[in-house]
Amino acid sequence: MKSSAHYDRRLVGWLSLAQLIGWGSIFYTFSLIMEPVERELGLSRAESSLAFSIALLVEGLLAYPVGRLIDRGYERIVMTTGSVLAGVCLAMQGTVSGAAGFYLAWAGLGAAMAGVLYSPAFAVVTRRFPGDFRRAIITMTFLGGLASTVFIPLTAAAIEAWGWRQALMGLGVLHLLVCAPLHAITLRRAPRAPATPKPSGGRIVPQGVFGIIRGAPFLLIGLFVMLMTAVSVALPAHMVSLLREHGMSERWVIAIPASIGVIQVFGRLLLFFFEHHFDLHLANRLIPGLIPIGLVALLAAPLLVDGQMWAVLLFVLMFGMGNGMLTIVKGTAMAQYVNRDHVATLNGVMGLPLALARAAAPLALGLMWTAQSGYTYGLWMLLAFSLVGVGALMLAQRVSPARHG
Repeated sequence: MKSSAHYDRRLVGWLSLAQLIGWGSIFYTFSLIMEPVERELGLSRAESSLAFSIALLVEGLLAYPVGRLIDRGYERIVMTTGSVLAGVCLAMQGTVSGAAGFYLAWAGLGAAMAGVLYSPAFAVVTRRFPGDFRRAIITMTFLGGLASTVFIPLTAAAIEAWGWRQALMGLGVLHLLVCAPLHAITLRRAPRAPATPKPSGGRIVPQGVFGIIRGAPFLLIGLFVMLMTAVSVALPAHMVSLLREHGMSERWVIAIPASIGVIQVFGRLLLFFFEHHFDLHLANRLIPGLIPIGLVALLAAPLLVDGQMWAVLLFVLMFGMGNGMLTIVKGTAMAQYVNRDHVATLNGVMGLPLALARAAAPLALGLMWTAQSGYTYGLWMLLAFSLVGVGALMLAQRVSPARHG
């Protein structure tokens, strides 16, 4: 089956719509149902956080096999199956009566995320448009970035009107009726997998890739992606509760995380329009630095009597813009500083360490929460992670043998 490398705007547009639904209905929903689930199922903050950590752990553990399947041309099966599984597991939560069922549903959602969110979608467009994958990724993240803006108020309203169980069932229907057919139809005619020699000695990782993953560029980019991802996934899971602790009204508690989506897209628009007039590698260094700036503002907020709201808004601006553009930096760094030909496989090799980091971060934030200090200790931990991550990226740029623009 022959495939063209010509950039397909319609394909990227449909994949972007699926990202909007996927991120909004799975990833950003958890912070809204955390407190109602704790009340109804009798869970502590750490116990409820564990469900989201389980999902992220499963997603990460499946990253490598999913990446290999996509590299081999099975993208349509992977993403369609993931959408069906997402719909079933979201609806399944409407029937849970205890912690075990809640954890099982989120384990299934973790498997679904491995097949439908940014990592597999980025791998798909990198394979289909090898000369234009960065534009495809930026375009895809525009609509996907609005997931919190669309789904946080939508889901909050649905929970208030019908309850969290019925709201999740409704979100599941979106995956079954929209995302699954969309992936099944648009991902036909996948590019053929490149011919590569069979790995010797029964290696799971091909010989060429095995050499790459031992190099400093891969290890440093892996550390950068792992730490910054931990920060990115920990905060949204606790965002609603965190803002309530800062004394925000319920209207602001919903509006602030919802606005982060718009700010993310604004940041991506800036990157899209100015990246050709600004050194790409300098931009890649500066963008992650916005995250620690935002965390410092959030940590300072309780110390400010009259400026607490302004400090929180500065956090929203820095975290929103930084996280929005960081998605693109993380999505392209492996191809730019390590290797372009085995992106999905290299990202898959990161599956286990990334899974552990992603799973540990929301759980650690829940475990470090106390009635007296709230999330303060956890925020200091995330600040340290972000600073080390920025340093790892800067060092990777220096030791990379080939920097692909």
